[in-house]
Amino acid sequence: MEKNIQNHDRFMNLLVGLYQAIRCCRQDAAFCEGVTFQQFIILDALAKNKELNISDMHGILSVEKSTTTRLINPLIQKGLVKREKSRIDSRSFVLTLTEEGGHIHQNVQSCLADFLNSIESNLPAGRKDNILQAVQIFFNAVKNASGGCDCCK
Repeated sequence: MEKNIQNHDRFMNLLVGLYQAIRCCRQDAAFCEGVTFQQFIILDALAKNKELNISDMHGILSVEKSTTTRLINPLIQKGLVKREKSRIDSRSFVLTLTEEGGHIHQNVQSCLADFLNSIESNLPAGRKDNILQAVQIFFNAVKNASGGCDCCK
């Protein structure tokens, strides 16, 4: 029982540490080029797919419909994303990057590359692959466990 409590403490400390460490990815504040991390995810998805239905964004962002709209609207107002009625289904809308949105996407991608390079440089040489693999395994375990946890819904 004592070992279980110690493990729970270690896991809780790890989760709290991860939560604090990735604050730049979870805040509504802009982190680069006036874009939040979630908004960058939208720009990146559009850059990769050229065109997406708004409903596709719910799954990409893992958020509710109203939150998707709240994240997309500022990008439309800034002229980075264009929303038009679908040619296939007049009840739905499609999103595309504007030319300016493409430029901003590239700038933010460069900013993120610097951030990721900084993270990588702080990992012990020769252990990066093991660390990334361990984090992925831990991430999958948390993701699988949260499906059955009422506190994570």
